Amino acid sequence: MTPKAVFWDMDGTLIDSEPLHEEALVVALKALGITPPADLHERVLGVAAYPVYEMLRDEFGLDLPFDQWIVRKYAHYLDNAPRLQPRPGALEIFRELKARGVVQGVVSNSDRLIVDANLRALGIHEAGMRTVSRNDVRSGKPDPEPYLRAAWLAGLDAADCAVMEDSWPGSEAGLAAGMRTIFWPEFPAQPGPPGALNADSPQAVRAYLGIG
Repeated sequence: MTPKAVFWDMDGTLIDSEPLHEEALVVALKALGITPPADLHERVLGVAAYPVYEMLRDEFGLDLPFDQWIVRKYAHYLDNAPRLQPRPGALEIFRELKARGVVQGVVSNSDRLIVDANLRALGIHEAGMRTVSRNDVRSGKPDPEPYLRAAWLAGLDAADCAVMEDSWPGSEAGLAAGMRTIFWPEFPAQPGPPGALNADSPQAVRAYLGIG
């Protein structure tokens, strides 16, 4: 059955931005003389900016204050955000749900300026769209607060909502919020958290959303 609302994670789920996030991290680290770890992508996927900063500070000697560090990273990201493309198959699903009258929103662990830059790159930045950034909540994913806030903004019960995610932290947040959670990773080699619906293609996503 098609849910009343679908809340999309942004980075890696709705837009193919994870490579640019990693690129921005690498550029900023190398400019400071720090060699990025080989498993950087796996360690930061779905994690908010401040916990990533803490990891880099504690393990790799990053000695800038957070405010100075994030400006360096975001400068590269925002300069290159206009070239970002949607994840294959995602916008088609988004548009079909919109045509069916399903409420949709974006729930991201990224900061507001990144969320808005990504929405502009996708061409879906419109007035009244429900979006929740890391700046809008006390606790980010995997805490359920971001998705519960989205449901509150939509005026719906969590049980009537579905979550689209590509990461474990995001999927855990959706499950903890009591929502149908579709785990659609970029590289579907492993299943998501227990209770998540594992999708390996846009067709599988459509089936889980009841529009297949």
